[in-house]
Amino acid sequence: MSASQFQFGKVAVLFGGRSGEREVSLKSGSAVLAALQRQGVDAHAFDPATQDLSALKAYDRGFIALHGRYGEDGTIQGALELMDIPYTGSGVMASALGMDKWRTKLLWTAAGVTTPNYVLMDVSTHAENVVTALGLPLFVKPANEGSSIGVSKVKQAGDLMAAYNLAKQSDPLVIAEQFVGGGEYTVGILGETALPIVRIVPKNEYYDYEAKYLRDDTEYLCPCGLSAEQERQIQSEAVQAFKVLGCKGWGRVDFLMDDAGKHYFLEVNTSPGMTDHSLVPMAAKAAGMDFDALVIRILQQTLGNV
Repeated sequence: MSASQFQFGKVAVLFGGRSGEREVSLKSGSAVLAALQRQGVDAHAFDPATQDLSALKAYDRGFIALHGRYGEDGTIQGALELMDIPYTGSGVMASALGMDKWRTKLLWTAAGVTTPNYVLMDVSTHAENVVTALGLPLFVKPANEGSSIGVSKVKQAGDLMAAYNLAKQSDPLVIAEQFVGGGEYTVGILGETALPIVRIVPKNEYYDYEAKYLRDDTEYLCPCGLSAEQERQIQSEAVQAFKVLGCKGWGRVDFLMDDAGKHYFLEVNTSPGMTDHSLVPMAAKAAGMDFDALVIRILQQTLGNV
């Protein structure tokens, strides 16, 4: 597949931004920009944190490589729509919902998608009530944040409110979530297709920011070790979970397995990482698609005819 087959025009690769995931976004965007330029696309870096959004009017389309607030939550999508600029990934509503772990759970539960149990926390929350509902250990996390920022694994009730206070620094909405300990996995979505599942095996307690971006000893297994039948079933359910939120184009659906082999969908990423540690490029490679081809496939979706 050659970029010369398609008329993309002038492309803004949006990366950087103002979120807590800025550093990761800079890596993702740099990789995407280099891949597009290697293939002859007239692509240019655009950092919304340092450039006026009105300058986007000079571009024909946008490749969103922003992560977290203001880039993955529907805000930049809305700005692009107001300017009639086609962009990669999900729209305003789906991006906002995907960013919000609580509202994702509300919709998934209503649609019959299995997700870990949770308790919405506030300053009046009684630790013993949360532990009774969810057991120990459990996770506490900000509802609107990514890259495991502000997440704590709580092993004893006395640590719960300290974890709440940490999470609240990132977002006023905080959830405590049931621990599911049989393995961490992810399903990349490209168009209507689920990519091969990747199993994540961190060497620290869970797949935190350090394990995602800083350590070289996190293992990624693809094939993931599930039976072919189970993998197909979960892939199908992941595509449906993606669609329940109104997501489109490309993304990633994370899930956990318990020790009995039951899976629980955790969250959706509507603008996943595109770094050398990232999971969607890894899954695409396992499906026979290199990084450059993946980037072009994602950009193609802005043409509206694929």
